[in-house]
Amino acid sequence: MTIKEAAEMLGVTPLTLRNWDKSGKLPTTRHPMSNYRIYKTEDLEKLMKDIEAGTVPTKAKPRSAPKRKLTARKLIVRSIREE
Repeated sequence: MTIKEAAEMLGVTPLTLRNWDKSGKLPTTRHPMSNYRIYKTEDLEKLMKDIEAGTVPTKAKPRSAPKRKLTARKLIVRSIREE
Protein backbone atom coordinates (compact mmCIF):
# COMPACT_ATOMS: atom_id res chain seq x y z
CA MET A 1 0.00 0.00 0.00
CA THR A 2 1.35 3.46 -0.87
CA ILE A 3 1.90 6.19 1.70
CA LYS A 4 -1.10 8.11 0.39
CA GLU A 5 -3.39 5.08 0.64
CA ALA A 6 -2.11 4.25 4.12
CA ALA A 7 -2.60 7.85 5.28
CA GLU A 8 -6.19 7.84 4.04
CA MET A 9 -6.85 4.51 5.73
CA LEU A 10 -5.56 5.77 9.09
CA GLY A 11 -6.97 9.28 8.74
CA VAL A 12 -3.62 11.02 9.06
CA THR A 13 -1.32 12.90 6.70
CA PRO A 14 1.55 11.29 4.77
CA LEU A 15 3.94 13.46 6.82
CA THR A 16 2.62 11.82 9.99
CA LEU A 17 3.38 8.40 8.52
CA ARG A 18 6.89 9.52 7.62
CA ASN A 19 7.40 10.69 11.21
CA TRP A 20 6.06 7.38 12.56
CA ASP A 21 8.45 5.54 10.25
CA LYS A 22 11.36 7.64 11.49
CA SER A 23 10.44 7.07 15.15
CA GLY A 24 9.87 3.34 14.68
CA LYS A 25 6.17 3.42 15.55
CA LEU A 26 5.08 1.98 12.20
CA PRO A 27 7.33 -0.42 10.30
CA THR A 28 7.67 0.07 6.56
CA THR A 29 9.42 -1.64 3.71
CA ARG A 30 10.93 0.01 0.67
CA HIS A 31 10.12 -0.69 -2.94
CA PRO A 32 13.27 -2.22 -4.46
CA MET A 33 13.23 -0.08 -7.61
CA SER A 34 11.89 3.30 -6.48
CA ASN A 35 12.79 3.16 -2.76
CA TYR A 36 9.28 4.46 -1.91
CA ARG A 37 7.74 3.48 1.40
CA ILE A 38 5.33 0.55 1.20
CA TYR A 39 2.98 -0.32 4.04
CA LYS A 40 1.63 -3.79 4.77
CA THR A 41 -2.10 -3.96 5.41
CA GLU A 42 -1.49 -6.19 8.44
CA ASP A 43 0.80 -3.58 10.01
CA LEU A 44 -1.76 -0.81 9.46
CA GLU A 45 -4.58 -2.90 10.92
CA LYS A 46 -2.44 -3.75 13.95
CA LEU A 47 -1.64 -0.07 14.47
CA MET A 48 -5.33 0.84 14.23
CA LYS A 49 -6.17 -1.78 16.89
CA ASP A 50 -3.37 -0.49 19.11
CA ILE A 51 -4.61 3.10 18.74
CA GLU A 52 -8.18 2.06 19.61
CA ALA A 53 -6.93 0.08 22.63
CA GLY A 54 -4.67 2.95 23.72
CA THR A 55 -1.54 0.81 23.58
CA VAL A 56 0.40 2.41 20.75
CA PRO A 57 3.98 1.14 20.88
CA THR A 58 6.74 3.65 20.62
CA LYS A 59 10.45 3.15 20.11
CA ALA A 60 11.15 6.85 19.87
CA LYS A 61 13.51 8.50 22.29
CA PRO A 62 12.02 11.35 24.29
CA ARG A 63 12.86 14.68 22.76
CA SER A 64 14.68 17.20 24.85
CA ALA A 65 14.68 20.91 24.31
CA PRO A 66 17.83 22.19 22.62
CA LYS A 67 20.20 23.79 25.08
CA ARG A 68 21.12 27.32 24.22
CA LYS A 69 24.17 29.05 25.48
CA LEU A 70 23.26 32.45 26.82
CA THR A 71 25.66 35.21 25.96
CA ALA A 72 25.59 38.87 26.79
CA ARG A 73 25.63 41.23 23.87
CA LYS A 74 26.61 44.85 23.89
CA LEU A 75 24.21 47.21 22.21
CA ILE A 76 25.81 50.12 20.42
CA VAL A 77 23.53 53.07 19.82
CA ARG A 78 24.65 55.68 17.37
CA SER A 79 22.94 58.94 16.81
CA ILE A 80 23.20 60.84 13.57
CA ARG A 81 23.04 64.59 14.13
CA GLU A 82 23.88 67.27 11.75
CA GLU A 83 25.37 70.26 13.50
